[in-house]
Amino acid sequence: MKKLPEFNNNGDLPEGIYQATLPEILQHFGTGNAQRIRLGQRLERIYSLVNNTGKVAKFIVFGSFVTAKVIPGDVDIFLLMEDSFDVDQVSGEAALIFDNEKAQNILGASIFWIRKIAAIDGEQQSVEYWQIKRDNTRRGIVEVIHNDPE
Repeated sequence: MKKLPEFNNNGDLPEGIYQATLPEILQHFGTGNAQRIRLGQRLERIYSLVNNTGKVAKFIVFGSFVTAKVIPGDVDIFLLMEDSFDVDQVSGEAALIFDNEKAQNILGASIFWIRKIAAIDGEQQSVEYWQIKRDNTRRGIVEVIHNDPE
């Protein structure tokens, strides 16, 4: 793994899209206190459910979980799904992921998703968008990958 950079003065990762495996993300961000451990477990469960669809193109983690914030509120996720993904074919616990309100209330995660075809300005632009914070500054985000980047 390329080491994730140090947080900036605002407690964010520097602007950019960083890649790490799920175990690396959990080791880096999912330790230190009960809330971070709990959120890491939620992230791990959601990642497993999403991967079981076989249709995830990009899995992006952003927000307070990937910051220096001691007690992050939840885990924020953006999913770019393959065009062949049919949400109506998803059932059980996995279906909660694709309903933002249920994901927040039941899974404790803010999950946003689109199919590749809906990425009007392109897939890269749709991922980069999630770097923008509410105050219009930019932060770093993390893409979950299956293998270590070279």
